Amino acid sequence: MPLLEIVRTQKTSPQIILDLMTVGKVIKKVPVVVGVDAYRIDRVICNFGFPLGPFQLQDLAGYGVAFAVGQEYAKAFSDRIFESPLLELLVKDGRNGKNNGKGYYIYEKGSKPKPDPSVLSIIEESRRLTNVMPGGKPISVTDREVLEMILFPVVNEACRVLDEGVVVRASDLDVASVLGMSFPSYRGGIVFWADMVGANHVYRSLKKWSEMYGSFYKPSKFLEERATKGIPLVRPLSFYFILV
Repeated sequence: MPLLEIVRTQKTSPQIILDLMTVGKVIKKVPVVVGVDAYRIDRVICNFGFPLGPFQLQDLAGYGVAFAVGQEYAKAFSDRIFESPLLELLVKDGRNGKNNGKGYYIYEKGSKPKPDPSVLSIIEESRRLTNVMPGGKPISVTDREVLEMILFPVVNEACRVLDEGVVVRASDLDVASVLGMSFPSYRGGIVFWADMVGANHVYRSLKKWSEMYGSFYKPSKFLEERATKGIPLVRPLSFYFILV
């Protein structure tokens, strides 16, 4: 079996992980760190149906785009963003994604992107600086929870867009999510999928995480109202009142 699973515990140092990744390569195995890391997150997102995970996508788009967008979001939505020093740390380490062949992954001409074990220590430093982990310890989550912690905030923002009247129909957001962010079309779009999962589950999960990790996960009023009243996210509120 080519796979080598490396189990990271609360006491495992970044250097130990790097050493074990090196050992894995020496014995011609594919080392995979079991825990919440960039590569596991990318795998979860791709398994859901996206063509790329968020970290490989960031490598391909270039860090300049992420910096610029992040600054605009910080100005416009300071009450609901999470600011991380990770990109700055990557750039200081001489990384710029695919542009210079080194980011979260290593890019070599004619080869598929390969995970770069040396980036793990940079990610650990970013975690230390942000200090958002409950009790300062790594969390243990399932693949489903990883997926939900990434996509439920997107659902939350979709609810805000609907509430503010930026779009009239939820179906417009579904189309935009498929064509604009490559949300898997067979899942119907971001709002349709959220209704399949259940607005109440989305709301309760975000509420719990907001209490643990801060306002980034705070549920919007629109989502809270729909969840508590049992109204589907895709249905116009006026339509619901007519039926009632």
